[in-house]
Amino acid sequence: MTLELRCQCGQLQGRVDLARAQARAICYCRDCQAFARFLGQPGLLDAAGGTEILAMAPDGVHIDTGGEHLACMSMSPRGLLRWYAACCRTPLANTSRDPRLYYTGLVAACVHARPGELDAALGPADRLVANTGSATRPVKSAPLRFLVGGVRIFVPAILARLRGRRAAAPFFDAAGQPVREPQVVSREQREALQRG
Repeated sequence: MTLELRCQCGQLQGRVDLARAQARAICYCRDCQAFARFLGQPGLLDAAGGTEILAMAPDGVHIDTGGEHLACMSMSPRGLLRWYAACCRTPLANTSRDPRLYYTGLVAACVHARPGELDAALGPADRLVANTGSATRPVKSAPLRFLVGGVRIFVPAILARLRGRRAAAPFFDAAGQPVREPQVVSREQREALQRG
């Protein structure tokens, strides 16, 4: 099943191959919350401060038009690369800095699906929750589901690494470099964004 990937203003568009998705989760980490605040778009976080993520193989994400609007930031010099559409500050994905980690955390806010479509394909978003200690209100965690979800995400990434697969377009070039230079926020900026 293929769904549309699109920023809020529609200048950046592409496709998401759900057959390449490993899991659907909500992340409550402070850096995901800070990223949403950095973007300045209301409604990116759920009521408890979570971001819905589709754990994907990188080859399941395609940008067809508007790639010139692709931008990248990071919360620290070694932190995840956080990708967004600069035209309207729509979050797109999180990737490792190392393209040998064959994983993309696609932010569900850029995926356009009919009501219930993601539930039918990947199950409910709150089935797998991560970093609940940073949630802004109580969130139920299920350690066994988290373990099973982690296996579904990291086993394919490990197998891809053993096979020598590397993340490439749309976020990395053929040499394994990010297609955009990441804007790294200062420690003070990061702390301010984490405080909200």
